Amino acid sequence: MRISIRAESMPASPIRKLVPYAEAAKKKGIKVYHLNIGQPDIPTPEIFFKYVKEKSESVIAYSHSAGTFELRHAFLNYYSSLGIKLDENEVIVTNGGSEAVIFAMASIADPDDEIVVIEPFYANYKGFASLLNIKLVPVRSEVTNGYRLPPKESFEEVITDKTKAILFSNPTNPTGVVLNREEINTLIQLAEEHDLFLISDEVYREFAFDGRASISLLEYYDSDRVIMTDSLSKRYSACGTRIGVLATRNKAVLDASLKFAQARLSPPTIAQLGAVGLLELGKDYTDKVKEKYQYRRDVVYEELSKIPGIVLTKPEGAFYVSVGLPVDDAESFVKWMLTDFNDLGETVMVAPLSGFYATEGSGKKEIRIAYVLEKEKLRRACELIRKGIEQYNNN
Repeated sequence: MRISIRAESMPASPIRKLVPYAEAAKKKGIKVYHLNIGQPDIPTPEIFFKYVKEKSESVIAYSHSAGTFELRHAFLNYYSSLGIKLDENEVIVTNGGSEAVIFAMASIADPDDEIVVIEPFYANYKGFASLLNIKLVPVRSEVTNGYRLPPKESFEEVITDKTKAILFSNPTNPTGVVLNREEINTLIQLAEEHDLFLISDEVYREFAFDGRASISLLEYYDSDRVIMTDSLSKRYSACGTRIGVLATRNKAVLDASLKFAQARLSPPTIAQLGAVGLLELGKDYTDKVKEKYQYRRDVVYEELSKIPGIVLTKPEGAFYVSVGLPVDDAESFVKWMLTDFNDLGETVMVAPLSGFYATEGSGKKEIRIAYVLEKEKLRRACELIRKGIEQYNNN
């Protein structure tokens, strides 16, 4: 017997596939600083647990497939505070932002259709596309140009009659770029001229640094071409709750997504109870979290800039930085850091960036760092990267 072609073609996560090497290092007594995954270390707000305790009932029942009435209205109030006016039938609560992206892709594209992505991009988009038999068509942004949005002509060169959408995150995972008004307008022009959807992944919306504002596409562009996906995971340090949302004014997409939601029954009921409390925290809370990540960004940028041969641009948002390394192969280097290197019993794990590209062979000398640790741990992790590069290149 053999498994499916779909299963065989599913890519391994570049964020998680080297975890067994980290676990083996820990078994040998080596401390591993994890900068490979966007798992915040900031405590989940206490209001989440308070709401779960106070609102729970004697039976943990299914909720509505689109999410509880209370949570959908909490999302509506939150989006209203951002200037996004939606009604309760225009939001669907999902099992994390990932499910929202899958629903969006499945709603608009058939097998063998194409969705344009800006590479490097969130690595799991590849897995979603493989699951749905959709082809991701990349347009390349360059580390030497700060990973800015490529020119309009670069998109037009790859758009075909099979192209259904442009999928992007803003602020951007893995590069930390915050798309500016001109770049957003370029994407809107492309969508209108080529009759495309825009799937805007806005998980890191609150984390735009140095006075920048992240443009939420549903607020800026009132069109049924827009499908917004979102999540509570990062801004509230609540990754394990698996609460996301799909929002759009497109009735056909909503109807299709609701059918998909019904097929998986409901989002997690207990997590929805706590999520209502999180959405009541308001801008004061997220501003404080943003300030902490901006400070961590500054620490990581300062320390990495000291390493000879490093290529990087100061991130504008999210909590990632993509870095070009002076090594022959970043994935081999990351693995070596876990298997053959330690300094005073410590090492660091980062994510090879090659898995964040659709173009074969791209990102071979790049890594992504998630600055989700306290400042002194980040300084030490950057020191370990510097020492590791020196030893790796001298082997």
